[in-house]
Amino acid sequence: MYENKTTGYLYIAPFLLGLATFTLFPFLSSFLLSFSDYQLQDPVAQANFTGLTNYREMAADATFHNSLWVTFLYVFVTVPLKLAFALFIAFVLNFKLRGIGFFRTAYYVPSILGGSVAIAVLWRYVFAGDGLINQVSIWLGGEPLNWLGEPGYALFTIVLLRLWQFGSAMVVFLAGLQNIPTDLYEAATIDGASKWRIFFTITLPLLTPVIFFNFIMQIVQAFQEFNGPYIITGGGPLKSTYLLPLMIYEEAFKYFNVGYASALSWALFVIIAIFTVIAFTSAKYWVFYGSERGDKK
Repeated sequence: MYENKTTGYLYIAPFLLGLATFTLFPFLSSFLLSFSDYQLQDPVAQANFTGLTNYREMAADATFHNSLWVTFLYVFVTVPLKLAFALFIAFVLNFKLRGIGFFRTAYYVPSILGGSVAIAVLWRYVFAGDGLINQVSIWLGGEPLNWLGEPGYALFTIVLLRLWQFGSAMVVFLAGLQNIPTDLYEAATIDGASKWRIFFTITLPLLTPVIFFNFIMQIVQAFQEFNGPYIITGGGPLKSTYLLPLMIYEEAFKYFNVGYASALSWALFVIIAIFTVIAFTSAKYWVFYGSERGDKK
């Protein structure tokens, strides 16, 4: 028995070592550094304890307030739209049609490529002043737009890139749709229920656990979005795409203010934790599992 335990610990040792080195240690270090004035350009200097100075500075920082507003706007726009679009595509791809496997793969590919640096660079050229979008607009008789130079348009390009990466949520929705018993649809059809009624009374309630899972994942990912704003717009124009992860990065590696950047990262962590707790607390009111539905009946 003892040898089996030792063998098991040896198997999980690489994971535990990686977890401690690359997750727990940075996690605790950033918490301690958030109460200091540590500067990255002088790594040999000791970090001086400053208490809540960084957090008080954050509360009075207009740049942080703007970044927080832009981040909330980005999350509240992208998450519902992405979930709705992914559910719609999954619903369409759930039908048994000729060549449906190809279309499922084709729709999933953008989620693999969308978060990469190469796609972000390509996105920037597509929406540039002389990019593909404006060229098509001119060819159709329209006027070119300054997609990356106007605050509203710039944020739209970042949001659009996020929506384009709907494949992962779509696959989860598709798996959930395929697990719904077909006899429920057959019974509803025999009773004369319309397509809309079937969707809202059968499909959507039985899909709420999957919606909940996708909602949590998309909230966490959207709050941590970095590649798009950094590569495509650099946070501009006029800080209109200056999301909080980008501000954290610049404070740490551009201005070398690691103490303040750590405080910002913990503020972001608390925000994500609050939204996660709210989601889990509210889940009992709108998430329905199969056993629960059976008990209610």
